[in-house]
Order: sequence, then structure tokens, then C-alpha cells
Amino acid sequence: MGNVSSLQTQNIIVIGGGAAGFFGAIAAARVNPSAQITLIEASRKPLAKVLISGGGRCNVTHACFDPALLVQNYPRGGKALRGAFSRFQPKDTIAWFKKAGVKLKTEADGRMFPVTNSSQTIADCLLETANNLGVKLQIGIPVMAVKSSSSHFTVTLKSGESLNCERLLLATGSNPIGYKIAQDLGHDIEPPVPSLFTFNIPEHNLTKLAGVSVNTAKVRLQVSEKIRLEQTGALLVTHWGVSGPGVLKLSAWGARGLYESNYRATLIINWSPEYHQDQLREHLLAVKNEWGKRAVALHRGVNLPHRLWQFLVNRVQIPPDTKWAYVSKDTLSQLIREISQGEYFIQGKGVFKDEFVTCGGVCLKQVSFKTMESRIAPGVYFAGEILDIDGVTGGFNFQSAWTTAYLAGLAMGERE
Repeated sequence: MGNVSSLQTQNIIVIGGGAAGFFGAIAAARVNPSAQITLIEASRKPLAKVLISGGGRCNVTHACFDPALLVQNYPRGGKALRGAFSRFQPKDTIAWFKKAGVKLKTEADGRMFPVTNSSQTIADCLLETANNLGVKLQIGIPVMAVKSSSSHFTVTLKSGESLNCERLLLATGSNPIGYKIAQDLGHDIEPPVPSLFTFNIPEHNLTKLAGVSVNTAKVRLQVSEKIRLEQTGALLVTHWGVSGPGVLKLSAWGARGLYESNYRATLIINWSPEYHQDQLREHLLAVKNEWGKRAVALHRGVNLPHRLWQFLVNRVQIPPDTKWAYVSKDTLSQLIREISQGEYFIQGKGVFKDEFVTCGGVCLKQVSFKTMESRIAPGVYFAGEILDIDGVTGGFNFQSAWTTAYLAGLAMGERE
């Protein structure tokens, strides 16, 4: 298609056709309608992650409108995002999509989705808006390398064609090519490792409970003496171990430590965190006194699913026909420990639906979060998951993509 001798000059090139790439290109085009903007996507399906996210509904953002609270949902990058969220946050995302004709709705847990319940709505909105603003899309064309000179960047495509630009936005997500380009331009990369995953606990009697859930459990993760984390949330037993909001948050905050331990760690579960341990003892003693003739396995001492209660009773080796009246003080203490601080050995990680999130990426100290421009290579900008930023589940990863992309696009478009 071309070679270095037939360079085409572009004002702005965006590498990466995901949420951040499109949002950044659109922001630049709106602030500078005369700019020539080319968005390059290696695959033949732009916005692929948008389409599969949120079970095909696209969890666009989260209804948290205080930047100080919002940043608490980012295991990595929260401090850097604090100022950025004061310039573009979820309320701005909502307004942006509303102006583009897409209304969002808020669910009970704060997650926000298009009212259509279809991620296609978001993808179509971004594609149509980019097209209307004259953004040139080059789909199915991988970028092989980027070289910089004193006045421009040369982007070499797999086709052999080369393009020039004065401003370059890297929005490649967690992608080896994107990391290599960033490194070639002088940036340091924090090694990417998985975040947001479930825990594999190959304990047969536990995994037999697959499908059993509790609305609130307190889960503590002990990876080492230095890494001890705690979260509270709904917990679901699966065919491979445990999942649920609390587990996913633990996986995010402990992502690097778990990776370094080869996903071997101890998980401590409090199945009934509404009771302090002394309160739990008093409650079970009251059950013992009132229901002494009932079998422990059949008469639950706390409000837990019946199968889970029987599992816990069995785990402390109380015979199934034992009556409450015959539970010794020591056995009762063991049962209390099992309910409030049962230990489970994590031996690997699972996945979380269609959400693929990593921690790691371009070192944040090398990026200005006012403009998302590199401090190392002027004219290079970053947005989205290529940065060492990751959020917990609930729309936070998309919000950091919208915010960083918007600021990058604004800065690229305004720059002379």
C-alpha cells in the first residue's frame, strides 16, 4: 500500500479502537474540527470489549459523583486519577452520552447501563459520532512500530504503509504491542498481571455447594505476613471455589501479591459478619438451650442456606445426628470459629465472566494527568488500560477510560 517514501501526514493518530481510543478521537475532533484524525485498530472488530462487557449490557460507569470516594475503587491509579476526575467524572459521562442520544439508568448497586440493556447501543453511538466528526477509521490493520523525530512520529503498519502525525494517542489496552511501542518511546512498563478474578479452592465438599450464596460475607485474604486484605460483600460458591463482589475486590487489591505467590494464599471467611464473635456464642448457646432435642445439622443456628450450614457442621466433624444438647463447649467453639473465621486454601485463579482486567502498564509518574501527555516523549498521549490503572468491578474501569481519553483528546485537539 505504500512505503516510507510516500508518507501521509496526519495531525493526530489514535492507536487502539476500544472505548478509550474512540472517546479520545471524538474529543479531539470536537475541540479541533480541522484536525485530521486517524484511528487505527488491529482487529476487524472495533469496540469488541465494549460489546461483551457487563454480560452484553455494557456497564458504562458507576453512580459515584464525589471524586474523593470514586478513587477509592482503584487499587492502582486512584491517586493519579483524583485530579482527573475533578475535570471529567461519571456525571460528565452521563451528560456526554445523553447529548449523544443514549440515556443511562442506575441499578440498585450503583452500576449504570444504557436503558436499552444492550452494549451495541454504546458501540453504535461511538462509531456514529466518530464517523460524523470525520474521524478516519483504519480497521484490521496492525501497527508494527512507532518512531519519533524532532517534528513528528512515524507509524509503520503491517501493510508496509507509514503514516506521520504530530500527536499520537496510545489507547491499546493491555496489549504487548502497545507496551512495546510505549517502551520504544522511552517509557517504563509495570509488568501486567491479571486483576478481577475468582478463587479456585479445590475442596470437594465446598465445590459440591456450587450455586449456594450468602448476601453478606466478610472475606480476608492472607498472601503473606505483609499482605493481608479484607472485603465485605455477597459471596457465591462455584464449581471451582468462590466468587462474588468481595472476592473480586480482594483479587484486585491483591493482584500483584497473588501473582507473585503463584495464586497460593489463605482465604478466611466469616459467613455471618452480622454477629461479633461473643454475640455469635451467646446466640448459639441460646439455640442450644431452646432446641436441645433438635439435631444440629437439621436445626440451623444462624440464618445461612441449609446446605451451607450442614457443610460447616460437617467441617468441624459434628456427626449429623448429634443433638444440640450434646454439643460440648469445645465443639461449640470450633463451630463458632468455622462460621466466623473458617480457613480455605486458594490454589489458583478462575475468571470473571467476560471482564478481562489487568494491573500494570505505563508508569504513571511518566504521564501528566492534566493532559495525559507523556513527560518522557512530548506529543505522545495515553488513555485507558495501557496505563497502570485498574478499578474494581462496577463500571470503574470504563470510567477511567472515558476520563483519561477525554482529557487526552481535549489536550491533543487544543495543542498548536
